[in-house]
Amino acid sequence: MDFLSSFLMPFLAQLQSPTLGFLIGGIVIAALGSRLQIPDAIYKFIVFMLLIKVGLSGGIAIRNANLAEMLLPALFAVVMGILIVFIGRYTLAKLPNVRTVDAIATAGLFGAVSGSTLAAGITVLEAQGIKYEAWAAALYPFMDIPALVTAIVVASIYTSKREYLSKQRRTTGASPSAASASLSTAGASFSTAGASFSTTGEYPSTAGDYPSTAGDYPSTAGEYRSKQGKRVRIWPIVKESLEGSALSALLLGLALGLLTRPESVFESFYEPLFRGLLSILMLVMGMEAWSRLGELRKVAQWYAVYAVVAPLLHGFIAFGFGMIAHYATGFSPGGVALLAIIAASSSDISGPPTLRAGIPSANPSAYIGASTAIGTPVAIGLGIPLYVGIAQALMGS
Repeated sequence: MDFLSSFLMPFLAQLQSPTLGFLIGGIVIAALGSRLQIPDAIYKFIVFMLLIKVGLSGGIAIRNANLAEMLLPALFAVVMGILIVFIGRYTLAKLPNVRTVDAIATAGLFGAVSGSTLAAGITVLEAQGIKYEAWAAALYPFMDIPALVTAIVVASIYTSKREYLSKQRRTTGASPSAASASLSTAGASFSTAGASFSTTGEYPSTAGDYPSTAGDYPSTAGEYRSKQGKRVRIWPIVKESLEGSALSALLLGLALGLLTRPESVFESFYEPLFRGLLSILMLVMGMEAWSRLGELRKVAQWYAVYAVVAPLLHGFIAFGFGMIAHYATGFSPGGVALLAIIAASSSDISGPPTLRAGIPSANPSAYIGASTAIGTPVAIGLGIPLYVGIAQALMGS
């Protein structure tokens, strides 16, 4: 009962936070048909300012931190980015009317990190006076890049497999029937009772079926690629992610905070503007979420279910990893909550263009609609107060 009361009071208080209020306000005015618009240039500038601020504070903290303390949380961030993709691959992709390649892209976007959700989480922690490592913001790329790379590699392997099986079906369909048992001296192939064997290295098969022996079917990613003549190149994927506007701004702030002495401009300029800019960003995201609902209706309704459940599930798994780091290295309650918050988030800035380029066959209405229309509001509206409340109840502030 003590745990429940210590959790519910902070949770209810955070539901009244300005961050959530502006998000809901944006959804409401968009639903009412308001013509209010925030120019795209202003939106991008606000995102840049917020992430520069987060990066600067993280860089300053890293400069004064024990890097060994970052090792375990960073490792868990990498694991979460990869794990989220495979969770989506073997849950969402198995549901009716869901294309596997769309499911993989959706999981990749949910594994990547939202800079705006990260900024909102930091604001809530600071407003509640909850201690957290400023370098925790630097966990962003450790989760974001592995998620995007994993999604694109898994999608490439899947499409290569489909192409290989399709080619096998065409080959099998064009081959002579077993009843006509032919002998070819050029290929040295013999047919007996419906099974054909080749001495020239061709794939053995049973008429009308897929290859059945261990040697006919590629069992590894490398074998798929070698048979298709394709290679999944990791560096272009990483480069695309690093060049994304959100991650570029965050990494620039980290570098400046780490290598220079920006404390004066940080305290006099970036810090006072942070909460005001974030409130405008939440308003824009609320309006964007409502507009994306139309796109989500075009695809299977299972995307909506996934977009509600996945952020909370991912956050709880990351919270568990954070608790391990808490007991092993003294990772702070706020740091645990922040790790869960970034795991619950889904990329809204740098992720979509990376996935458009890396998985061109995926439907953007599926993964962007699920993320923006439902995933982000769930992560901010429910995820942030939930994980912060649990952290306070379990570990105090």
